[in-house]
Amino acid sequence: MDQFTLQGFKSKMFAVSHKTVFVVDHCPYMAESSRQQVECDVVTKSRAQGLIPLAPVSKSLWTCAVECSMEYCRILYDIYPRDKLINYIVSDSEFHILNGWRREDQSVHELMSALAAIGPPNPREDPECCSILHGLVAAVESLCKITELQHEKRMALMDTADRVANRGRIICLTDAKSDTHVRMLEDYIQETILEQNKLAAGSDCLMAIQQCELVLIHIYPQGEDTLVTDRAKKEISPLLTSEVHSVRAGRHLAAKLNILVQQHFDLTSTTITNIPMKEEQHANTSANYDVELLHHRDAHLEFFKNGDLHMAGTSTRENGLKETVTLKWCTPRSNNIELHYCTGAYRISPTDVNSRPSSCLTNFLLNGRSVLLEQPRKSGSKVISHMLSSHGGEIFLHVLNSNRSTLEDPPSISEGCGGRVTDYRITDFGEFMRENRLMPVPESRYDPSGKLPAERAKAQLERYTRYWPMIISQTTIFNMQAVVPLANLIVKETLSEEDVLTCQKTVYNLVDMERKNDPLPISTVGSRGKGPKRDEQYRIMWNELGDAGEDARRQHGQAPAGAGLHRRLQEQTPRGGRAQEEGEEEGGQGRASREKRQQRGRGEELAGL
Repeated sequence: MDQFTLQGFKSKMFAVSHKTVFVVDHCPYMAESSRQQVECDVVTKSRAQGLIPLAPVSKSLWTCAVECSMEYCRILYDIYPRDKLINYIVSDSEFHILNGWRREDQSVHELMSALAAIGPPNPREDPECCSILHGLVAAVESLCKITELQHEKRMALMDTADRVANRGRIICLTDAKSDTHVRMLEDYIQETILEQNKLAAGSDCLMAIQQCELVLIHIYPQGEDTLVTDRAKKEISPLLTSEVHSVRAGRHLAAKLNILVQQHFDLTSTTITNIPMKEEQHANTSANYDVELLHHRDAHLEFFKNGDLHMAGTSTRENGLKETVTLKWCTPRSNNIELHYCTGAYRISPTDVNSRPSSCLTNFLLNGRSVLLEQPRKSGSKVISHMLSSHGGEIFLHVLNSNRSTLEDPPSISEGCGGRVTDYRITDFGEFMRENRLMPVPESRYDPSGKLPAERAKAQLERYTRYWPMIISQTTIFNMQAVVPLANLIVKETLSEEDVLTCQKTVYNLVDMERKNDPLPISTVGSRGKGPKRDEQYRIMWNELGDAGEDARRQHGQAPAGAGLHRRLQEQTPRGGRAQEEGEEEGGQGRASREKRQQRGRGEELAGL
C-alpha cells in the first residue's frame, strides 16, 4: 500500500469528528450577567389592579455556555448515537472531567447530572487561582486516550494497527482577554500536544495525536465591546489548527453553536412547512406551523446533483450564515407508505426541541405515522421527494426517488407470467416476514452463545427456510390446521420436553385422522380429475412430514430433548420422505395395503411413546 492510499485509508477510518472535547470556563468572571433579559411576566393584559409585574432576569455567561453546549451535544447524539463521542471538561482552579469516551457515558442526561453537581461559578473565588489552561491540558490528555471503537479497529488490524488515526477537536468556551491571550492559549496547547505525543509513543494505552482542531469561542456580555478578533481556521502547526469566534452571550451564542455543529458533522437544515395543528386555546380551529430539522447533508444530495435547490425552496437564515431547504407537509396516509422507492434514510434532530410544533411532530411520528414531504412549486404537479417515519423509536428522513416510480400500480402477487394465476402462500409468507423482522438490539443484551445479533438473525432465517414450500399445491402439512403446532415448534432454536410432547400429540392426531379416514386438504390446482385417492393423500402427507423431520434433525439432532422427536419422526417415515419416488415405483394393491397398515402401526407406536 503506497503512502497516498494509506493516508486516504486513515482519513476515512477516523476523522476529526470522532472525538470532540468541550472545555467550559468555570472561573468567577463566568458568573457575570449576559445582560440579555428574559421576560418572566407572562400574565395577560387583563392583569388585576395592584399586581406588581415580575422583573426580567438575565442569565450568566456560565448558564449561556452550558445551555448552548448541551444543545450542541443533543443534536449530535440524536443524529450520531454511536460513533461520534463527546468528552466534557469544566475548568476553574483545577479541571473536572464530567464523562469519558465510553458509549454508556454519551448522553445529555449524564452530562446534565454532572453539571448540576458542579454548580455555577463562585463570583467571590480568587480569579488568580483559576485558569482555562487546566481544562485545555486535560483536553489534550483526553484526546490521547483510546476510544472503544479505536480499540476494536486496532485489534482487528493487529499488525497494521498504526493505520488507525487519532484526530480530535477541542471546543473551548471562555472569556478571553485579548488576541494576545488567545495566541498564548494556542502556543500552550501546541506544547502540550508535543509532550503528550512523546508519552503516547511509549505506551500501549495511549495514541499520539495526529491532528487537533481548536475552536476557541470568546463569550462576552451584551452591550460590551470585544477585544478578541474573529479569525478563520488557521494552521498553527502540522498537528494543530485554530479558529476564533467572538460571540455575544445569549441567542447569538446559541445560533453560533448551531452553525458549528452543522459544519463539524456535515449537517444541513430542512424546514417542514404548513404543518396543521390544533390551537391550544381553541380546540376547533387549527393553524399551520413550521418545524426546522437538522440531518446529514446527503439527504439533499439529489437537489445538488439536479440543481433543484431553488425549486425546493432554499432560504437563507441567521444573517446569511445558515441555509435551510423548505419542504411542504402532505396529508399523511396509512396505505402504500412502504411502496415508495427509498434511496436513503438519515436521522433527524429538531432545531427547537422544546417548542410545541416540534413536540407535536415528533410524537406524531413516534406513534407510527409517516408523513410525505413535497417540493413547493408554483406550477406543475407536486413532487414527493422525502418522507418522515420512525423506526425503533428513532425518527428518520427518507429520501425518495423523485422520478416516476415503477411501483405506482404494483402487480398482484397472485398473478404469474402472462396473467396465469398461481397459488402462492401469501398469508403464510406475511406471517413469515413478521416473525423474522429485524430491529435494533441493545448492546447490554447478553447472548450465552456469544453470537453477534446479525449471526443470530441469519441462523434464525436459515432455520425458518430449511423446509418452506412457496406454493400451496406443493405442500399438505402446511395447509392442515392440525400440523400448525408441529410446524411452529420444529423451527425453534432449542426444544424443551414440553415442546417434544406437543409434537408427539400432533403426530398422534394425524394417526387418528388416518384411522378415521378423514380427508386431507390436498390442493387440486393445476391437476385434472378428482385428485389422488385417500391412501395416496396420507402417503404424501407422511412423506412430507418426514422431509420436515429430516430438516429439523440437522438443527435439533444433537439436543437431548429433540433427539426423541427426530427418532419418532424417522420411525414414522423410515425413509425420511426422501424416497417418495421409490414408493411410486412399487406396484400392486397388496403392497399398497401393507404400506398403509405399516404406517398406521408406526403411528400408533409413536403415539404410545
